[in-house]
Amino acid sequence: MYFIKDEFDFGPGLDAAAGSSVGAGPMARRENQDNFLLIDATGQAACLVGQTPWRGQVAGWPAGHVRLAVLDGMGGHGHGREAAEATVQGLLAMPACSDTTTLAQQMDQLHARLQAAFDTGPEARSRPPGTTLTLLEIAPQQAPLLYHVGDSRLYEVADGAVTALTIDHVPATVYAMQGVISERQWRSQVYGEHQPQISQAFILGNVMVNPHRLATGLYALDERNLPPFLASMGDRRALRLRRDALYLLASDGFWSCLDPASVLARWPALCAGRTAAQASEALFTDFLSHPPAGLHSDNLTLVALRIKP
Repeated sequence: MYFIKDEFDFGPGLDAAAGSSVGAGPMARRENQDNFLLIDATGQAACLVGQTPWRGQVAGWPAGHVRLAVLDGMGGHGHGREAAEATVQGLLAMPACSDTTTLAQQMDQLHARLQAAFDTGPEARSRPPGTTLTLLEIAPQQAPLLYHVGDSRLYEVADGAVTALTIDHVPATVYAMQGVISERQWRSQVYGEHQPQISQAFILGNVMVNPHRLATGLYALDERNLPPFLASMGDRRALRLRRDALYLLASDGFWSCLDPASVLARWPALCAGRTAAQASEALFTDFLSHPPAGLHSDNLTLVALRIKP
């Protein structure tokens, strides 16, 4: 297990921390295919390289700008760890962005470059790699920007409740977009159970439009293609964060069990009154010491963000 705690400077208004673990479960994973990225307000950065903690300085990083991300490599498609790590390296080299249009353009270009780099032979084409990516881009004095692909999530923990701020790119979401299932059915399938299928991933591409054909590009979800009950939760948008809330970017290892809601219900009490670093450690300690029933072995990665008063 590895934690980034208090060594970084996220500026006068932000408190952030990260943790990553190979995880728990009946059959422990042989490698950690998750990754994360922290770039603080001074350009100090941290991530995993070869499953080993790495720290460095980003040259020319604008003062006060912060970048946070969680990634979950798709092990079932092969080279999941490498896909997540390559994406992190691309994010380290990507210039800071201050609006959603520029951020989306930069991310789509990175996706295309990495997709071409991994397209190196028959095996890669038959089992193309991919990774989830949930990213926050925070410029000084501006609303944080979200960029999201896959089924890792951004959660808000406030008022004793846990609220998802991202949409899982999974078959149930495709069915909801097509009007095949209702809001109640979508919530039951996405939040009430754990399904390993994914309909879109960074580097991989998407089957959001045509479930029978993998398209190379990424398909942005927004009010133009989402059902009304999801229309406000687009993948590429500015966020309004509460100063009394804790925000968690997390990989799905935390809720890959028979009753995901029971795990999330523990989070408000575990996070209450704690700093980002304290909350991160509390969540990992609780999960690993009390693995939920029917846990599917998976990696665990978390980035916690609190807005200081």
